[in-house]
Amino acid sequence: MRTELVSESGDPARPNEDFASVGLPASGQGGALVVLDGVTPPRGETGCLHSVPWFTARLGGALTELTLSLPDVPLADVLARAIARTAEAHAQTCDLSHPRTPQATVVVARWSAGTVEYLILSDSALLLESPDGRITPHLDDRLARLPRASLATDAMIDAHIRNQEGGFFTAAADPSVAQRAVTGVLPRGEVRALAALTDGASRWVEKFREGDWTDCFAFVRKEGARALVERVRALETADAQERTYLGRSKTHDDATIVYTEL
Repeated sequence: MRTELVSESGDPARPNEDFASVGLPASGQGGALVVLDGVTPPRGETGCLHSVPWFTARLGGALTELTLSLPDVPLADVLARAIARTAEAHAQTCDLSHPRTPQATVVVARWSAGTVEYLILSDSALLLESPDGRITPHLDDRLARLPRASLATDAMIDAHIRNQEGGFFTAAADPSVAQRAVTGVLPRGEVRALAALTDGASRWVEKFREGDWTDCFAFVRKEGARALVERVRALETADAQERTYLGRSKTHDDATIVYTEL
């Protein structure tokens, strides 16, 4: 098995809010990857004493451990347990009902001798390559399908569409949100390689239109995950003034890629 993991902060002066891990159980059978993209809160009250990197490290660590130690538990249930464990770690000190309590997008993939399971919550991406080279993107596109007018202000997002029916969902403090994730199971023989990307890396496809998901996967396979992040950074810098592609988005975002050949 070959694995490459790259995670880079969008700003050297700011901690990286992404989390990524690849785990191999002691038995030597199977494995798992976990990728989280912490949601950067606007300036102001979040109801929490802790930072987004604290949250993603806690949730990511719990999710990695539980994904591997509970191989027969469905991934949505594993995510629910990880969210509950993380919430318990700061429920006594923080207001977990606050709409801006620390939260994250989630991608999990777990493989065994017989199957490949996956889970996606919010706007990170998972790409699966079949033995014949076909690339299938697995996405939770609820945020992308919302009318842009719905995203006018952070306050409107918090009040009307974040973790709300008809909106989109992220992993925060409510374990039940795990049942909203996009999930699936495939025979192991149908998957040759995987790539998980946070939206800071998937900008190559989704904002800058450098190619489609198949092109993106081929780029990572040939040039490497680091090269894709470097290309995204160059595109971001070139568009920093005109904002033709970035629009209201921040110029540089945390970017994480995990690539695994099974």
